[in-house]
Amino acid sequence: MEKLKVVSLFCGCGGMDLGLTGGFDYLGKSYPALPFQLSLAIDNDPYCTRIYNDNFEHKCRVLDVKELDTKSLADFDMLIGGFPCQSFSISAQNPPRLGYKDARGMLFFEMVKVLKEKKPRFFIAENVKGILSANKRQAFPMIIQEFKEAGYMVRHMLLNSSDYGVPQKRERVIIVGFREQADFDKFEFPTPATPNKKVPLKSAIDPLADNNEKYFFSERAVHGMLRANKSMNKGRAQSLEHPCNTISSHLSKVSLNSTDPVLKIGNRYRRFTTREAANIQSFPTTFRFDSVTETRQYKAIGNAVPPVMMWHIANSLAKLV
Repeated sequence: MEKLKVVSLFCGCGGMDLGLTGGFDYLGKSYPALPFQLSLAIDNDPYCTRIYNDNFEHKCRVLDVKELDTKSLADFDMLIGGFPCQSFSISAQNPPRLGYKDARGMLFFEMVKVLKEKKPRFFIAENVKGILSANKRQAFPMIIQEFKEAGYMVRHMLLNSSDYGVPQKRERVIIVGFREQADFDKFEFPTPATPNKKVPLKSAIDPLADNNEKYFFSERAVHGMLRANKSMNKGRAQSLEHPCNTISSHLSKVSLNSTDPVLKIGNRYRRFTTREAANIQSFPTTFRFDSVTETRQYKAIGNAVPPVMMWHIANSLAKLV
C-alpha cells in the first residue's frame, strides 16, 4: 500500500508524528506502522527539533510557520499540527487568556492558509481542553468555521489519553477535517481502549530515581507548604495505582503547590525524572531526549501529544485509506 504523504506543523519533539506513523512498542504492547509518511516537519524551537532529528529518519526543519512558502510545497495528502495552545489554556491566566486575540492564538490561521492553498485530503489539529471555553466560548466555533471555509467537513472530540492505554489523565481536543464526503461519513473517533482498566502510574515510574536526591524537594520546601496551611493543590501527590494528572512543560520547576503532579516517597516528595515524564506521555523507551538539557527535555515532553493516543486516532483514519 502506498503511504499517504503528511506535512507536520508545530511538530515539537515528535509525539504526534510518532503516533501517526506507528511502528513502536510501549509497555509491552506493539503499535504497528500505519500508512502515513512524513514528507515535511517544521517547528521554530531548535531544541525540540534536535530531539526530533535524533529519533526520525526524515529531518525536521527549524522554521517559523509564518515563513513557510506554502505555494512551493509539493503536494501531500494530510496536514497535522498541535497549534500553540498557551492562549487557549485554562491555566494560562498570567497574562490573561486571550485566545485568538493573542498572536500565538492566531497561529492556527497558518494551518488554514496551507489547507486553502494545498487542499490535502485530511487534516488533524490538536489543542487543549481550554480552547472550548476560550473567549467566552467564542474562539472554538470561529476556529471550526475557518476550517469549514477552507473547504473541509469537520469532526471534533475531547479525548482523554487515559482511555487509550496512557497512564495520564490528559484531555485534548482533536479536530479532524475531510475534503471528501465519503471520508467524513465513514470516519469514527477511536473507541476507548482502556475505558475500565486504566494503565496505572506505577507502570511509568523508575524505582531507581527514589535513590537520587536531586529529584527530591527540600525539607524547607515541604515546611513552607505546611506553614502556608494549604493542602496540596492540583499538584498533590499522585496515586501509583491510577493514571497521573496531566504533566506540563514546566516540570523542571514544579513546586509542591503548583498544578503539576509529584510523587510521595515515604514522608518525602519528589518530581518525576525526564524518563518518567516521557513514560507518562507514552513515548517508547527507545525515544531519545538526551541531546538537550534536562530543562529542555521537560519542556519538550510536557508539550507533546501522547504518541499512543495519537496512534489510536491515526489508526481510525487509516481505515479510510
